[in-house]
Amino acid sequence: MATTATYLTTEELASLIKYDVRTIRETLKDKVLMEGVHYIRPFGGRKILFIWDAIERDMAKALPAMLIPMANGGRAHG
Repeated sequence: MATTATYLTTEELASLIKYDVRTIRETLKDKVLMEGVHYIRPFGGRKILFIWDAIERDMAKALPAMLIPMANGGRAHG
């Protein structure tokens, strides 16, 4: 039984991760989100579809690195 990936448009991804569409296109794409891992271009076209499972997985991995240790033992969210 094959698993089915969830593909999202840029607008749908922006809504889920609370980023502006422009930020995704200009800042995250190709710097944080990599073609073939986080997004594809179906049929070799210009349209981009983001792979939600890969993005969600890698966002969870990055979370501990974003926490800044504090003197009182807590962590600040950077």
